Amino acid sequence: MLGDFVYSNPTRLYFGENALTGLNQELPNYGKNILLTYGGGSVKKSGLYDQIVKILKDNGKNIIDLPGVMANPTVEKLYEGCKLAKENNVDLILAVGGGSVCDYSKAVSVSAYCDEDPWDKYFLRMEDVNNKIIPVGCVLTMVGTGSEMNGGSVITNHAQKLKIGHVFGDNVFPKFSILNPVYTFTVPKYQMVAGFFDIMSHIMEQYFSGTDDNTSDYIAEGLMKSLIASSKIAVKNPEDYEARSNIMWTATWALNTLIAKGKTTDWEVHMIGQAVGAITNATHGMTLAAVSLAYYRKIMNYGMKKFARFAVNVWGVNPAGKSDSQLADEGLKALEAWMKEIGVVMSLKELGVNENMYDSILDGTFLLEGGYKKLTREEVLDILKASM
Repeated sequence: MLGDFVYSNPTRLYFGENALTGLNQELPNYGKNILLTYGGGSVKKSGLYDQIVKILKDNGKNIIDLPGVMANPTVEKLYEGCKLAKENNVDLILAVGGGSVCDYSKAVSVSAYCDEDPWDKYFLRMEDVNNKIIPVGCVLTMVGTGSEMNGGSVITNHAQKLKIGHVFGDNVFPKFSILNPVYTFTVPKYQMVAGFFDIMSHIMEQYFSGTDDNTSDYIAEGLMKSLIASSKIAVKNPEDYEARSNIMWTATWALNTLIAKGKTTDWEVHMIGQAVGAITNATHGMTLAAVSLAYYRKIMNYGMKKFARFAVNVWGVNPAGKSDSQLADEGLKALEAWMKEIGVVMSLKELGVNENMYDSILDGTFLLEGGYKKLTREEVLDILKASM
């Protein structure tokens, strides 16, 4: 039974090979000063940076450049962005890049006019925004996080050994996002497949919760099947437009809050993965891949019927003559085989984790309710050991 909920998503999407033309439609809605955030040199090498700068100048905008947004944006980088945004009276933050740049831009948008330390207020105390918010627009170049159509923002504090996400309300969602699958063609394979698993993890963490007959689960199953099919094509031919466009669209719907409706949701894999990322600075999707199988095998018995359903409806396992336990096990083996086929990290050791890091990872792992079992610290340690 679906519980009561409110659904709102104010982000306008421009999708396809001509999506960038949408920028001309959006820019007149904002003032003159644009903070242009991006990562390394890839947006310049591809020519995308020059295209965007030309559109901004043609629309009479003043550009404040903010390069160097890293894969796991730091609190120091957040403070830098806040200073620039406030000093230049920025009217719009335009994020050009993957999920990290979008996440970072949303963090700056709520933090620039915060009257106290935004790390303390938003990422430690998880408080709501009660100050001026700078609107954000995104031009997406890598898929995985769904950050282009949600209020999520993840920031890393290396000094405190913490990587924390805050899911803000829809007043912080990007006002618009531009999604051209062609922009994702040049992403290195390691980052590409990490994004694929991030998408899968988002769907699974919402799917593996609840025991009712829920429309959201049927949607999730369809999204997972689409991702599996298209990812197998994309790893062989990264420039297959149909596959990459399907994956881009799936990534957006995987975490734009739709399939969470009526669900308690389980984000423990993300909590463990982010704690690993805070210590190792490893690629986000790979930290999730490294711990997922051990986690799901740990909790499988508590949500057996859903795991059996996952095997049959997502992976096409033949249920004839098999118990739920056998089906659930086959489903996770199918997940493992797909992970190996697309080439994601299969162990924490591959990310540089060693036993001396266990305590720091455990200290940084938030234990959540909402899934089939709330873990103890000792159970998280078991998962870390099994993930090595």
